[in-house]
Amino acid sequence: MAHEESLLRPETVALDALIKATVAGLVGEGEQAPPEAMLFLGNWHQSIPSLVIQDPILEPVDKVVWMVIMSHARETGSRTAFPDYDTIASHTNIASTSTVARAIAILRLTRWLTLCARTRQKSGRFTGNIYVLHDEPLPLRDALHLDAAYMAFVQQSEQHHHGRVRAVAQSVLASLDESIRTQECPLASESPIERRISAASVVRNAGQKPGATGRYFAFTGEAVNHLKRTAAVRSEASSHRNQNSKAVKATHYSSGRSSDYKKTTTTTTTTNSNSDETTLSNQAPSLGDAPLIYPARLSDNQKLLADRYLHMIAPEDRQEVLDELQGRLESEQKGMKPVYDELRFLHSLCKAVQRSEFVPNLGIKVAEARASRAQPPPPAPNPEQEAIDARQREIARDYGLQQLAKLRQSFVTDDDT
Repeated sequence: MAHEESLLRPETVALDALIKATVAGLVGEGEQAPPEAMLFLGNWHQSIPSLVIQDPILEPVDKVVWMVIMSHARETGSRTAFPDYDTIASHTNIASTSTVARAIAILRLTRWLTLCARTRQKSGRFTGNIYVLHDEPLPLRDALHLDAAYMAFVQQSEQHHHGRVRAVAQSVLASLDESIRTQECPLASESPIERRISAASVVRNAGQKPGATGRYFAFTGEAVNHLKRTAAVRSEASSHRNQNSKAVKATHYSSGRSSDYKKTTTTTTTTNSNSDETTLSNQAPSLGDAPLIYPARLSDNQKLLADRYLHMIAPEDRQEVLDELQGRLESEQKGMKPVYDELRFLHSLCKAVQRSEFVPNLGIKVAEARASRAQPPPPAPNPEQEAIDARQREIARDYGLQQLAKLRQSFVTDDDT
């Protein structure tokens, strides 16, 4: 028997040991043991959404990074630590962690991945991020709710050090602007089935029709075709350089977080203590020289998205529209119906301006209140100056009484005496 076992493969010996252990376990359970048992000894397989494989925006490295992140979550449970860049690079056979950072940035831009929160210790020290991985790109409304800095990240990514990230970010914003220009509401609720049918149509026609219609989640059909053409041109240029160069100098990018970018502008937010409004002091130049006053109820995402709505109208009309929105929000405290979608209401105001149908109403009081707050306060009283003024008034009063007494005396005649 020992000789026969020595001829068996180690896998068979291990299988025999596992079967014996299973039988012993069943015997030990006694009457509680199930009548039959089964062992699966093959490789466990994981399903991958076909949308990830067919996605016309993601490049192969982006898709592999998504798969590795998903695989990591399934191996350790749905709630797990996000794998670090070195782990992802090792599992994807990617040489540079900067490539991993670029892929994560694109996954976040396309809304396959959402950065929901940043964790910090009580001391304020940053400890990590909390991500959510999706089985299809998230609708814009949900992304703005879960990722408070999504719009800022998209705009900042226009200055990213990698050209592909810049191109994707520009396409996201261009698709958003196209929706607004065609009177569509980017935040409108849409059936998941309709979204998937539209996405499948775009995937099927991608690269075939120059004027492709429909949407692939965050992108219009034309934006998808533009990105595919850009990727093809860059691939040909890269191939041409490699063929005509004896040595290609490697460029090492930063291996930081997925939000690495070249930042050229700074946006600061100040709050008026006496009003329910905030001021974004550094807006796009096309919004005018004076900073616009936004309702404080709008989140940072909503303010950045509101900028794109306001591009529909002339700069001189933009503050009036924002004031009208602020007035409508304040009217809720007086019993008016609540505004559940502030940006949709803003969109309707902008469309009314375009049709020359906008008449300021509730925003008039908002503008007047802001103007009154802008008046310079009276100078603080000066005790010394007040004392001097009081003394001068007393002197003037005494002098006046003296002159009045003289005048009365002049009217007195000898007959009166």
